[in-house]
Amino acid sequence: MGVYDFQVKNMKGEQTSLSDYKGKLLLIVNTASKCGFTPQYDGLEKLYKTYQDRGLVILGFPCNQFLAQEPENNEAISSFCKLNYGVTFPLFSKIDVRGENADPLFKYLTEAAPFQGFELSKESGRMIQGVVKEHYPDNLEGNGIKWNFTKFLIGRDGEVKGRYEPTVTPEELAPVIEAAL
Repeated sequence: MGVYDFQVKNMKGEQTSLSDYKGKLLLIVNTASKCGFTPQYDGLEKLYKTYQDRGLVILGFPCNQFLAQEPENNEAISSFCKLNYGVTFPLFSKIDVRGENADPLFKYLTEAAPFQGFELSKESGRMIQGVVKEHYPDNLEGNGIKWNFTKFLIGRDGEVKGRYEPTVTPEELAPVIEAAL
């Protein structure tokens, strides 16, 4: 099984097959509009604009599981992203990314790319570990998504190539994407 085997809902609630992206390099990200990492939308859009002609597609999946930082409906989320960050990459319906109601895609991604820890050499890594420990201590166990803006790089073959925690900025991913293209 690979990423192309999954169906997801677009912002209109219509089923979409990830096989539509066969042969593309994908960056799958769980997002939120009211998070300290929300400005990463800007960097994600810049990556998309820079590399889309070479085959990169960024897929955003809004999630409200972490301190209710994505409380709006799909239409409001889409509008926020376009107005504030000029987002043109595909966004999908709001979903759960961890727990018993987690979308099957994210269950697959977290099994295929286990959690390797936060970058504790960065202030943001120490900060996010502290926030997770305070609010969701159980999230520190296992491979599930820990917070908003966790990113998964999917090769053109549909296989998971890497997992990047929220503290890894889109700008830091540019060389990884460049090498994968």
